[in-house]
Amino acid sequence: MATGEMARTAADVNPAELEAGHALTAGGRLSIARRIEPERPKLPFSPGQLARLDEALTLSTRTTGLEFAIYLGDLGERSRERAEQIHAGLGERAPRGVLIAVSPAQRCLEVVTGEQAHRRIPDRTCNLAVMGMVASFKEGDLIEGLINALRMLSEEAGTDFESAAEHH
Repeated sequence: MATGEMARTAADVNPAELEAGHALTAGGRLSIARRIEPERPKLPFSPGQLARLDEALTLSTRTTGLEFAIYLGDLGERSRERAEQIHAGLGERAPRGVLIAVSPAQRCLEVVTGEQAHRRIPDRTCNLAVMGMVASFKEGDLIEGLINALRMLSEEAGTDFESAAEHH
């Protein structure tokens, strides 16, 4: 039916039977108002995947004593600088922070480690984690790439207890 066509005439409509949002105009037309819900943005992860990612982040942070974080979004033209800004946003936790920043639309990712975290997770390990993520991302598996990278980085960092023992 095209806009403005009359589906029924006033004689066909009992005003008491009109649904919410329907009205009979003085000219005898049936006017129907419908609520249009904006389409919600599609999230990259299902609730189950988010739970797995949260569990991996929590486990990595608890076992290592480092602060693991993931950023998923646009990093702009200067992706490394933007990732470092996001990492700095960890505030007092930044020195022991490990940020995995991923911009799927740009096909770009960065791993930023704070000063304390860098002592326990060398660049070589970060590069291996990046290579693993890239391989997973190419297969379309963003969540497994992130979880495996968290596992690899936290295994390299060792436990908080191990790092304390080394310094005493």
